[in-house]
Amino acid sequence: MKKFGCIGGIVLLLLLVGFVWFKFYFPFGDDSVKDGYLNKIERKGYIFKTWEGTIIQTGIKSVSPGAVQSNTFEFSVQNDAIARELQRNSGKYFVLHYKEYKGALPWRGHSKYIVDSIISIRDLGGEARPNY
Repeated sequence: MKKFGCIGGIVLLLLLVGFVWFKFYFPFGDDSVKDGYLNKIERKGYIFKTWEGTIIQTGIKSVSPGAVQSNTFEFSVQNDAIARELQRNSGKYFVLHYKEYKGALPWRGHSKYIVDSIISIRDLGGEARPNY
């Protein structure tokens, strides 16, 4: 009986580790792109300071009349260099590459969408500028 309890405990522990890995570390969507005008990027948090941002998407329409459709995309940024580039170009039109996770972690950001690169930046009426 003691052997069964030990094996059962190990199996439960492995299942818990698998669940945590799948929920918080396995990207649900790992090659995604969103574009829009950068509304804000800020560093906030009490214990874990993370970069949080919002872009306003253009051209979003609801599929049914009278339904409410959000035109904002809230995201987190782990890389300080990317966050600083977003800050320097606030208000411009961005194309952002991001990963989507099933859950958020406090040290990674408040959002389950994590921006990992900037594909391009465009001025409010200018040409697109690729960001390599």
